[in-house]
Order: sequence, then C-alpha cells, then structure tokens
Amino acid sequence: MKVSKAQAAENRQGILDAASRLYRERGLSGVGVADITRDAGLTHGGLYRHFASKEALVQEACARAFDWSMTPIEGGTPHVTVDDRIKAYLSAGHRDAPGDGCPVAALAVDAARVGGGLSEVFAQGIERNIGRFAQLLADGSDGAQPQDRARAIHALATMVGGMVLARATAHAQPVLSDELLTTLQAQLAECLARPEAPPAASARRAPGVKTLQKP
Repeated sequence: MKVSKAQAAENRQGILDAASRLYRERGLSGVGVADITRDAGLTHGGLYRHFASKEALVQEACARAFDWSMTPIEGGTPHVTVDDRIKAYLSAGHRDAPGDGCPVAALAVDAARVGGGLSEVFAQGIERNIGRFAQLLADGSDGAQPQDRARAIHALATMVGGMVLARATAHAQPVLSDELLTTLQAQLAECLARPEAPPAASARRAPGVKTLQKP
C-alpha cells in the first residue's frame, strides 16, 4: 500500500525520535537498526527508505538531540537564569534519563571515536551551546563578550564532566553520585557569580615599563 507524503514524513520523524533517544540511552554501539525501527513501530527495511545509510541516520539523530540542550535559553526566553540552567542540568532527573538529555554527556566519547561527519555535528552543536550560554552570562546590552565565552566554556565543560561522573557512579555509589551533582551545582553557581578577577600584575604594567630579568 502506497504511503502518503504526510505519513512518510511522520514515519521519518518517528525513526529520528527513536534513534535520538536510544543512542543517548545505550550509546551508538548498543543500538541496532532493528531496535530503532521496532521502537518507531516500523519494519526493518523501512528505515532505508528514509536514510541512505546508518551513518546518515546517526548524524541526523545526534543533530536532533542537540535541540534539547539549550532550548529554554534560545530566543531570550524570560526568567531563565544561570542558576536555573545549572540546577536543571546537574540534577538527578537529568542523570537518570539520558535518553531525554544532553547528547554531549551521553555521546561525546562515541563522537570522538567515530570522527568524520559525526564529529562535525558535535562541533556545531557544542559551538551553538557555548554561544547561547555566553549570551545568558552576558551582563549588559552589548551582547556576549570574550570573557563571557570563556566563562561559558568553563561552565559547560564542568556541567558535562560532572554529569558523566554522576552517571558513572550512580549504581554503585548513589550517595557519591548525588554529592557530585549538589557540590558542582553550588560551586559552579558561586564561581559564575563572582566578579571578574583583576588582571595579573604583569598585565597591568604601564606601557613602556620593562620587567627586570633575573640573572
């Protein structure tokens, strides 16, 4: 029976949604085509009517996963603070539901191993997230400044690393896993709330003043 264009588009969307979630839950090597089509309610052969290869599916599914990461921040959504984002990310709910969470914490190692087009998908997604978070950190009407980008990189790397550690320890030592989340929430929020540190003494030298060199 011929499938309508609307149904075909719905089937394709179902495959992407299933793949995006399953890859984040199990990793790229832990998911087969049959798993994806079964979850999407389709036949095995149906997948290749929508995607040229499994590699093409992986790249598009991972790109779709980045839609989750900073969506509340994009577009200047009101009332979203830095603390809100940190607490939401470094939470037990996010830790325990990787399939609905950040693709970087779930799949960055896989992306590094695969390389190629998938590495480009992650590079673009991470760059967008840095920009969005830097905008959230910006204090003023001039938009994000270089120091905001540096702080955003620091914050995002801490959040991703903390989530990886929390997930790695959750089953064996849940108390430790919870401690990692709550400690990083507090420490990162405190760090980002501090005013910019003054430049080092060497950077504050008056123009033309030379530094004496030790013999």
